[in-house]
Amino acid sequence: MTTATLTGDCPECETDLTVPPVVQGETLSCPECMLTLRVEKVENGRLVLEMVEVQLRDWGQ
Repeated sequence: MTTATLTGDCPECETDLTVPPVVQGETLSCPECMLTLRVEKVENGRLVLEMVEVQLRDWGQ
């Protein structure tokens, strides 16, 4: 049995990513640079990924 996968490149470190099916708006992490990425669109089995700026919580320290 084969499972459909999607491919894309990390916009930061250019690592080739292969992931199970995802939809637009989902987030994932690059296994190489640990950057959080958002799926902007899926075209012909290819992911268009954008970096997500993670806001760190200010604990007032």
